[in-house]
Amino acid sequence: MSEVAITTMLIVLLFLLLGSGVWIGLTLGGVAWIGMQLFSSRPAGDAMAVTVWGSASSWTLTALPLFIWMGEILFRTKLSESMFRGLAPWVSRLPGRLLHTNVIGCTIFAAVSGSSAATCATIGKMTLPELDRRGYPEDITIGSLAGAGTLGLLIPPSIIMIVYGVTADVSIARLFVAGIIPGVVLASLFSGYLAVWAVLNKKRIPVPGERMTFAQKLSESRHLIPVVVLIAAVLGSIYTGIATATEAAAVGVVGALVLSAVQGSLNWATFRDSLLGATRLYCMIALILAGAAFLTLSMGYIGLPRHLAEFVGSLGLSPFMLMVALAIFYIVLGCFLDGISMVVLTMGVILPTVQAAGFDLIWFGIFVVIVVEMAQITPPVGFNLFVLQGMTGKEITWIARVTMPFFFLMCGMVLLLWFVPQMATWMPSKM
Repeated sequence: MSEVAITTMLIVLLFLLLGSGVWIGLTLGGVAWIGMQLFSSRPAGDAMAVTVWGSASSWTLTALPLFIWMGEILFRTKLSESMFRGLAPWVSRLPGRLLHTNVIGCTIFAAVSGSSAATCATIGKMTLPELDRRGYPEDITIGSLAGAGTLGLLIPPSIIMIVYGVTADVSIARLFVAGIIPGVVLASLFSGYLAVWAVLNKKRIPVPGERMTFAQKLSESRHLIPVVVLIAAVLGSIYTGIATATEAAAVGVVGALVLSAVQGSLNWATFRDSLLGATRLYCMIALILAGAAFLTLSMGYIGLPRHLAEFVGSLGLSPFMLMVALAIFYIVLGCFLDGISMVVLTMGVILPTVQAAGFDLIWFGIFVVIVVEMAQITPPVGFNLFVLQGMTGKEITWIARVTMPFFFLMCGMVLLLWFVPQMATWMPSKM
């Protein structure tokens, strides 16, 4: 049987199992076992044991459950309420006024969360009721929250960057640094769109409230101090070289516990719920990573990466067209898989191709994160859409429709990253 036929059969089997509801990690591992058992000379059982153990025991991956736990702790504190009180006075005179709290709030919380869904849910619980009470339009409020919530993947610390760093064998600290400028630029694009929308739809924006003095604004800004201190502790320890990404994650957990205790929200129930929530989420991710690592090994023995690289090379695509093709590929894949599965499932096959094309792997990591962000707001498997559907009770198709402008802004961000690659490569080059 030819490699093309084998590959086609395994891909069909993969999607059949995924469509039937089998857990993603088990699907990846099962397809890998079948492929290796039937189409290679390497014993599948021995290979699976070694690969799964190697994936589960990676020291670099230790940062992942710690950052997840930190986000779970913060999810249960009064951080979101404090952020709204600190931000609202400063955006009240901008076009769109309090709509910007969605973008700025998500940008700030992304710097201490690492999860798109957690960012979207936490900020949404705080802003949606408040903006609705003040009369802001529901469509732009929910759409901007869905779009800005994806910043949880791009602005460090980012769970998806850790996963990419492990699978692509690149420095997680350098990936974190690379995400700062693109994250700020994308947040600025979101806010810019809200300002333009507000200018074109003046009648839909509520009249401003009572004007606050500069001193009053500064006084309200004191509520931002806890989150700023935590961001400085986590990211500062990485950028100054004091701590690795894993050690900084531990700093973040301790800081989140201290912050929760100071705010009076730390008790046994909160501690237990945050730890169990982080454990459940990490176990799911770890199973996916283990299955994907085994699938990558199996595909290597079958010869898929080499043949795919040869096929792409035979197409004669320019680097730009390769980038466009990969963006379309990930956007389509994102309609069926979550972000982590997309990364771990494709890296073993895609990396040889992008390396042969001369792409910088740090730059490519940021590119992948942005296109995975798009997958968070594309139906039917868009995690942010699911989160907002649960919070608002709206149809997922309606939420996807009001989020489309932010999807196109991310497409523009991909083009901007291509034409100005220094956005992702300049800061890591200084480390």
